[in-house]
Amino acid sequence: MPTCPISRKQRGATMLEVLITVLILAIGLLGVAAMQMMALRNSQQSHQQSMATIFSYSILDSMRANVDAARNGDYNVTRLCTAPVNTATLAQKDQAYWLAALKAQLGSGACGAINCQGGDCTASVSWTDSRGGNDSGLVSTRTRL
Repeated sequence: MPTCPISRKQRGATMLEVLITVLILAIGLLGVAAMQMMALRNSQQSHQQSMATIFSYSILDSMRANVDAARNGDYNVTRLCTAPVNTATLAQKDQAYWLAALKAQLGSGACGAINCQGGDCTASVSWTDSRGGNDSGLVSTRTRL
């Protein structure tokens, strides 16, 4: 039975070459995964900031509908983190609804502040932004009633 002579030429890839290729591919895929995670985090942060801006405009629109109470300072609160217990006035009902919507969209750490001096009003929204990499976020909107 004749035997084939063993060729001294290399045929195919060696195990070491395959391992190095797999290592380079794995590092590349980890980089892609890290970029995807960063994009999702920034997207969440952007969404929360957009929602905070929408809610600051929302309370200012409520104040425009009840302009006399807003100019008298009925809407003014330094930091509103819990809903008002007494909702006898329209301003208190607006504040309670506003805070409930804030907490529903931005989480339980969401708070609001309203300051209206005469016709110049500022609505501020703050929230805990632990997923976005920051400790908190803040949006302030100013208008003249």
